[in-house]
Amino acid sequence: MKKEKAMMNTVKSIRLKSSRVTWYGMGAVVFFVAVCLMLAPPVMAEGTPQTAQDEDAELAQKLTNPIADLITIPVQMSYDSDIGPADDGWKLQTNIQPVIPLQLNPDWNLITRTILPVIYQDDILPGTGSQFGLGDTSVSLFFSPQSSLSAGGVLWGIGPICLLPTATDDLLGTKKWGAGPAGIVLTARGPWTIGMLANHVWSFAGDSERDDISNTFLQPFVAYTGPSAWTISVQTESTYNWKTENWSVPINIAVAKLVRFGILPVSLQAGVGYWAESPDAGPEGLRYRLQANFVLPKPK
Repeated sequence: MKKEKAMMNTVKSIRLKSSRVTWYGMGAVVFFVAVCLMLAPPVMAEGTPQTAQDEDAELAQKLTNPIADLITIPVQMSYDSDIGPADDGWKLQTNIQPVIPLQLNPDWNLITRTILPVIYQDDILPGTGSQFGLGDTSVSLFFSPQSSLSAGGVLWGIGPICLLPTATDDLLGTKKWGAGPAGIVLTARGPWTIGMLANHVWSFAGDSERDDISNTFLQPFVAYTGPSAWTISVQTESTYNWKTENWSVPINIAVAKLVRFGILPVSLQAGVGYWAESPDAGPEGLRYRLQANFVLPKPK
């Protein structure tokens, strides 16, 4: 009886903890939207010049393009729960994702896109406790023509992606080196931006005792940017593991607002997602996400 009572108390504690985190996540999203509303510029009267507002709206739409000719540092925080064999685990992952375009010649750009994850997770595997540190880093290089989307054309980029085993804990990374092809294609039609980002990574070196990697990543996205620099977007970040034959499919919806801190433009974003498909020990239910995308001036 004592063991059963202790087990029931543990389950109640886990449920209470999960419920609190869920409410904290929802509260963070509501707080973010409120801050954006306070920072949003007032609505201008008819006939008032809107040059600055129009420029912000144009920049906000450019930020929906993962390979825009802009130096940006997105910092993205995602919370997922119900992870592990007993659905007791949770993960808070912060991706630092600098995007740096380099002009190779008058016709071509090279866009570097790095994702450096900082992870804090707990109870992912029974008896392992919590881990905090760096995950594996991915670096994508996109060769892209210097095309303009203003006329409703198609922008594309193609190049390699590399996976670097930078994890500071065995449970935070794969301990594998990986590489493969990456590509993106998108178009802008008025305030709409529609596109697809894709890559595939194979492992080619690393710890022989760890599972090999063969993963396909697909990220279709659509975004609408309004005249006051608000953007709403819908996308998935689907991964197919060819070794285990499992899909991971979160569907995410987000709202963003471009604001300025002095002369520094920053896109603030909040979103929620749902795991439509995941492996047996993968995350379930809702995902919560906050993001700040800093736009840096180009060196002259």
